[in-house]
Amino acid sequence: MTGGASIGFAPLFPWAVLVALAVPLVLVLAVSFWRRAGGAAWRFLVGALLLLALVNPSLVSEQRDQLPDIALLVVDESASNRIGDRAKQREEAAQRLKDRLKDEKDLELREIRAGAADASLTGGEEGTRLFQALERALAETPRKQLSGIVMLTDGQVHDAPAKNAERPAPPLPAPLHALLTGRPGEADRRLRIVQAPSFGLVGKPQTVTLRVEDEAAPAGAHARMTIRQDGGERRAESVPIGADHQMEMKIDHGGPTVFELEVEPGTRELSLVNNRAVVSINGVRDRLRVLLVSGEPHAGERTWRALLKSDPSVDLVHFTILRPPEKQDGTPIRELSLIAFPIRELFEIKLDEFDLIIFDRYRRRGILPNVYLQNIANYVEKGGALLEAVGPNYGTPMGLYRSPLGAVLPAEPTGQVFEQGFRPRITDVGKRHPVTAELPGAETDTPTWGRWFRQIEAEAVRGRAIMSGVNDQPLMVLDRVGAGRVAQVMSDHMWLWARGYEGGGPQAELLRRVAHWLMKEPELDENVLKAAVQGGKLLVTRRVLERDYKSATVTTPSGATKNLELIEDKAGRATGVIAVDEPGIYRVTDGERTAIAAAGSLNPLEYADLRATGDLLAPAAEASKGSWRWLAAGASIAIPEIRRVLPGRGTAGRDWIGLTRNGEYRVTGVDQISLLPVALVLLLALGGMALAWWREGK
Repeated sequence: MTGGASIGFAPLFPWAVLVALAVPLVLVLAVSFWRRAGGAAWRFLVGALLLLALVNPSLVSEQRDQLPDIALLVVDESASNRIGDRAKQREEAAQRLKDRLKDEKDLELREIRAGAADASLTGGEEGTRLFQALERALAETPRKQLSGIVMLTDGQVHDAPAKNAERPAPPLPAPLHALLTGRPGEADRRLRIVQAPSFGLVGKPQTVTLRVEDEAAPAGAHARMTIRQDGGERRAESVPIGADHQMEMKIDHGGPTVFELEVEPGTRELSLVNNRAVVSINGVRDRLRVLLVSGEPHAGERTWRALLKSDPSVDLVHFTILRPPEKQDGTPIRELSLIAFPIRELFEIKLDEFDLIIFDRYRRRGILPNVYLQNIANYVEKGGALLEAVGPNYGTPMGLYRSPLGAVLPAEPTGQVFEQGFRPRITDVGKRHPVTAELPGAETDTPTWGRWFRQIEAEAVRGRAIMSGVNDQPLMVLDRVGAGRVAQVMSDHMWLWARGYEGGGPQAELLRRVAHWLMKEPELDENVLKAAVQGGKLLVTRRVLERDYKSATVTTPSGATKNLELIEDKAGRATGVIAVDEPGIYRVTDGERTAIAAAGSLNPLEYADLRATGDLLAPAAEASKGSWRWLAAGASIAIPEIRRVLPGRGTAGRDWIGLTRNGEYRVTGVDQISLLPVALVLLLALGGMALAWWREGK
């Protein structure tokens, strides 16, 4: 505890009243002195004494508690400050600083650790935010006690106030000293995504702009970069170093498509983590172009058309064959149809423009020559989609199975047609297939759907029968042919469901699923391995038609591997869950398929540049009259001398840093002693007046 004394005043009257009294008194005394009146000096002393008494001076004595100065030690624990020996440098420097300052009795050192979560699953986009942590600490620190701020960091601080910012941050209330880990002149190769679209049309190439930077590479050098799409095979490409490079990436399906990019290591590397980048593009389909060819008018034709036209994403081209060539009734050709059937244009020139071709109860009558049917078969094998709803003529020589198109159709007709009522059912395989699994109304082995009354008997020589009808004969068959897919419905009575006969059925949902399966949408793939990060956990889903789910191997972003058992949770699907604790790409494989999932930010700002630097902190240090310097001194580190300096003095030198000695205190008590007690003032005033009268009488 210390003390302090000072003179205080507590006027008995307002200062304005005291001034009003003093002015006439001074004038009277001035006249007395001018006329050389006797006793004028004594009158002046009496008047001054009375005025001083009205001012009421007192001696104020304070009891003070000295408050310690506060220094803030901000320790950067971000991912970039853990590469190499930076973490060792940081911790050694922090301990040595604390050892040097522990004997300072009037200094309190507060340690703030920040940055550990800045590249986590939730904050990777923002980078290292040390100044946010500093602001929170300053809010709890009395500004008059703040002595200085010391930062132990690699300098990659992404919220540091910029020197030429439009709205510069207010200056710090104390000097900022940045002690940098790492070493000056570091070099590192890094891959940076300059621009990438978030969405892209399926089937259309998307342009991604990237840049490879490497200070150690010679001018004009190139680097080998590998690209992998959705965990598939790698392909290599040469990219220039130090210049923007554009590359095209094709979207094959709807939903997210993930591209993994990795550039080969350079001659000098701090870490390989920023040699990789990820681009995720969400594929969206343009209007689905569907060609519907009805072999003849019938009750189900309107159902197909209504189902397809009700979807706003479908661009439907529909033709119905009203008059076969063999019918010769003398009708002029110009009156046979409103629009001529452009056979060559559809099935030769523009065939590849269609996403899906549907044949509804079609039979060969010479309208489509075999060459065009062969074109359709080739279209399927190259990746096209074909759906056929067969009619009673499928088992006859006029059926499409007896044409070149039969090479891609999975169901071989027997020639028999069942004309009896039956309820469509889901097969054992169908209960596990995503097209028919958990269809509305299929909760039981015998669905409550309405009956159909015609089925064409056929044998599924290829593919899988996912629905059955009369005598467990295949009713819906799916097959993969080359790069394309085919679906067959062995009946033309689906329209009964649309009419609500006996309660109807899920014809709209069934057709939607079939179409999406034909379009190769990943969510309806029957053999797929998927991975997704949800709520801090990696959810792995494996869907197969067989029951051998096996196990999966998970590779973390850091390269560690973990084995994950998959457990069946419902028909056709097995899942496994594993906790994620680091951002980046998780790779999952079951030995046959590979799936990837991104945790946190795809390309965290934290890893964008791993070189230690003082450029980002220099403006803040200079504005606060602080400094920045490197810790590295050969194989060891060098801690600058710490000096306590008075306010207004320099706070940094060549080999030292300064912490301000503020001398702040807290008043705990006050003693007040009047300098002019009333009795003393009266005694002195009477004595002075007596002397004045005596002097006048002489």
